Amino acid sequence: MSIRALVPDGIYASRYKCHHSRMNHPVTVPLWLLILILVFAGVTLASHFLFPSVRWFFRKRMERVVVRLNKRLKRPIEPFKLALRHDMIQRLIYDPQVAQAILDHAISNKVPEAVAFELAQRYAREIVPAFSATVYFTFGIRVTKWVSQSLYRVKLGNFDRDTLDQLSPDATVIFIMNHRSNIDYMLVPYLVSGQGALSYAVGEWARIWPLSWIIRALGAFFIRRRSRGNLYRKVLARYVQMATAAGVTQAVFPEGGLSLTGRSAAPKLGLLNYIIEGYTPGGRDVIFMPVALNYDRVLEDNFLITAAKTGVRRFRPPLMTVVKGALWHIGQRITGRFKRFGTASVGFGVPLSLAEFIVGRTGDPTEAVAQELMARVNAVIPVLPVPLVARFLLSGEGGTVPDLTRCITTAVAQLADAGMTLPRRMPANITANGLDILQKRGLVQLSGDQVTVQPGATDVLEFYANSIAHHFDAAVAKQ
Repeated sequence: MSIRALVPDGIYASRYKCHHSRMNHPVTVPLWLLILILVFAGVTLASHFLFPSVRWFFRKRMERVVVRLNKRLKRPIEPFKLALRHDMIQRLIYDPQVAQAILDHAISNKVPEAVAFELAQRYAREIVPAFSATVYFTFGIRVTKWVSQSLYRVKLGNFDRDTLDQLSPDATVIFIMNHRSNIDYMLVPYLVSGQGALSYAVGEWARIWPLSWIIRALGAFFIRRRSRGNLYRKVLARYVQMATAAGVTQAVFPEGGLSLTGRSAAPKLGLLNYIIEGYTPGGRDVIFMPVALNYDRVLEDNFLITAAKTGVRRFRPPLMTVVKGALWHIGQRITGRFKRFGTASVGFGVPLSLAEFIVGRTGDPTEAVAQELMARVNAVIPVLPVPLVARFLLSGEGGTVPDLTRCITTAVAQLADAGMTLPRRMPANITANGLDILQKRGLVQLSGDQVTVQPGATDVLEFYANSIAHHFDAAVAKQ
């Protein structure tokens, strides 16, 4: 017998009616709660139905772009860079060496292993990029080309294209560069865009949103310059080693930061040590390509000089200074008075094969590799008009334009005999170009043929003269 048969009709009907009326009774909620409910519903719909479809669409589009790009690139884009970021993070945190580092961290810091694992996962998310071939080659390279050419006359210094083209396609190429300006990040990728996609290590300055998203899409990975934790270093080391073993073309600044004096600083061994430690004799070779950059004007020069004096490297320009500079620059462009900041030049040195270099060596070769690479970088730092003019103004030999031209004529001949690549201009033109840039900046004053260094300009002139001082030391040593 059913329950319905045991209940009197009147009671059942009244209860059904009451229940039915409650089901149709309107519910009043605050507007903010309604909006919140709709937002959560929209996010759920998008995450479960729309986002996977969108990701699939863009993934297929990127794969087609990569196929077309790899047909014209000297060094095709590696599958490692095209892997899903989530997959790369998972592969990194479950690496046996990282797993051991997690266990060591948990024991030494007396925390649960799950806590140490979460920390390693956070480090991995922070480091691993989200490379997009579409962003890199359609947006990134065009922007870097426009910025480089709009600010400077871009010139190649010492450059042997045949040597670059003949590098083994099976080797991992690492560009080793001196660090003069943040424009370095734009100049080199633009110049080697026909070779492949570069992966940079960038500092904490680039972690500001939305800049961080763009930089990740361009293949850069973030590093903490001052981190001393063993767990963080192991996660970073394994990412660098995995990328190197997979053939990812990378760019490394051994100095670790911008030069504060104009001279190349002593190399720091962190990233180089990770690369060399991960190398297996007989495996994929690692070829280091020395790259040297120099500028007639470094946009950050005054801030760098101030940082060198105060010893505070983490300088931040005042907001109003940045705004005024940007408005002035825009005004110069609108009125057609902007004539660029002079020349930016890049020189390529003799490549170093790690497999060949370590043959017969005992012990840790990292220090020897670093010193050799920086020597090769310094050997091809371009000689430009402003550094040349600054050198002789500081020496007191360039008090007049004719004296300055005569000094530069002698210097050009001396450096040419030493095998240096020099500006493709006559000494008189080099003198005129250098003085013109310095005069526009208010660093020197011309009165007829007389050249006067303005008060307070010495530090800036030294900054530029230092960039090529080692060439003269080497030339004297050869004589």
